[in-house]
Amino acid sequence: MKLAIVTAYPPSKVTLNEYAYHLVKHFRQKESVTEIVLLTDKTEGAKDIAFTEDGCKITVKECWEFNSYKNIINVTKAINNTQPDSVLFNLQFMKFGDKKVAAALGLMLPLVCKLKKIPNIVLLHNILEEVDLGSAGFTSNKLMQKLYGFIGTSLTKLILQADTVAVTMQKYVDVLEKKYNAKNVTLIPHGTFEISEEKPEYSIPQGPIQVMTFGKFGTYKKVEAMIEAVEKVRATTGLDLEVVIAGTDNPNVPGYLAKVQEDYKHVSQVRFTGYVEEHEVPTLFKESAVVVFPYTSTTGSSGVLHQAGSYGKAVVMPDLGDLALLVKDEGYKGEFFEPTSVESLAAAIEAIVTNEAHRVALGKANYEAATAYPMEKIANMYLSSFNRIITKKNTRTTTQDTVILQPTITE
Repeated sequence: MKLAIVTAYPPSKVTLNEYAYHLVKHFRQKESVTEIVLLTDKTEGAKDIAFTEDGCKITVKECWEFNSYKNIINVTKAINNTQPDSVLFNLQFMKFGDKKVAAALGLMLPLVCKLKKIPNIVLLHNILEEVDLGSAGFTSNKLMQKLYGFIGTSLTKLILQADTVAVTMQKYVDVLEKKYNAKNVTLIPHGTFEISEEKPEYSIPQGPIQVMTFGKFGTYKKVEAMIEAVEKVRATTGLDLEVVIAGTDNPNVPGYLAKVQEDYKHVSQVRFTGYVEEHEVPTLFKESAVVVFPYTSTTGSSGVLHQAGSYGKAVVMPDLGDLALLVKDEGYKGEFFEPTSVESLAAAIEAIVTNEAHRVALGKANYEAATAYPMEKIANMYLSSFNRIITKKNTRTTTQDTVILQPTITE
């Protein structure tokens, strides 16, 4: 199979680029994949395809840009030129832009593939029916929320024109089947990026206890409450705690972290790492005692939660939406807090940093949950789905080409 993947890809800052990196890393080691064609956004730096493991050939075609109205034309041209056997789309609704028309045009690409009879799967990381548009930074205007709902429904119908739509949570399957009467939706879990051959030691380094958060901040991921909560824990326990804020601004809120850094410069031991390179991720997690999710909303399955699990880390999560569902569906455990309460967040952090046995127990439970779905297994699930699509198409073609000869009846 010559597999094309339409996605953002490192060093891109567009969402889901890290997920694509790990998918590619495991797809290229599959014997059935002879070549991977990356149909990516344009970046200043070269794409990160220097894998240490042996694998198939990777071809990079930078053919789209965030918020460009030409993406549908340029990606279609790239597909025509590279002639892949199958196409995988790594998507969420704002993948191709935060402008409505640009985003919508990009999301028409799965339909283009279907019309061209190219087997295709859309990996859809979120659905608008499960997104709090106000908290997630889209809009707080009630009229605009209704408009977004109408647009979202229309775009979902477009995406469902794909041969298969894969979603990462069972609830998403249920919603799409019930609302849209969809018959082509399948559950393929998010998966865990990296799982060490050795089990985590669950120990943390000497020095300040690191309370870490990781992501793109400014919309529904905000760090002010986390900083204030850690200050409260310091005051009540006397512990030496360091706040580690790893990651960058959400593209929709440029300058957010710089403002937070200025506003909280009076607070000691608050470290902003900036963009975290892929090779720096293991150290970031291993040195942390607890990983905090300072979210006011959720927009899909959390890659950071799966990463935290793979490193055997205790987590502090808001008691809402998709994160709470993941705990139920996949077996993750953590301390929960009310999303709007600094006091609740402080209590959740304190429950972990003051009780080493509890911290280790949570870490072990999360490691067990994370190792249930390694990315190698996820890649196999996608290849199996492609094989089902191809078999179905071949069967349909054979049936259409078969001529049934009826005997001539004479009296």
